[in-house]
Amino acid sequence: MAVDRTSDRYAAGLQVRKEVLGAEHVDRSLNVGSFAETVQTFVTEMCWGDIWTRDDLDRRTRSLLNLAILTALNRMHEFAVHVRGAVANGCTIEEIKGTLLQTAAYCGAPAALESFRVAERVLKEIGALDD
Repeated sequence: MAVDRTSDRYAAGLQVRKEVLGAEHVDRSLNVGSFAETVQTFVTEMCWGDIWTRDDLDRRTRSLLNLAILTALNRMHEFAVHVRGAVANGCTIEEIKGTLLQTAAYCGAPAALESFRVAERVLKEIGALDD
């Protein structure tokens, strides 16, 4: 069954996904074979087209929530992607740090330590952190 990427929801999701994560990253993510194409379309429509386009939370808040959730789930690849997105959405280093410290209390120190390590690496890579 062919995947339909022509819906308005897909278009809206694709636009937001590229604004938050960067077009280069999104284009790489979408450059998949037919097996994974279905899940990439689902993510673009549902996560980005239905959730990220809502006006009940701003993008900064969604980014910080994602960092906490991805820490709790130990999904470090996606976490690193969303650190970049958080910066693109205007989150400060202190807000990211505060969010990750919050996860130490509720997700456990090992999860928070790993997220701090990954976030520091990513923030240095993108030039948002000097030391």
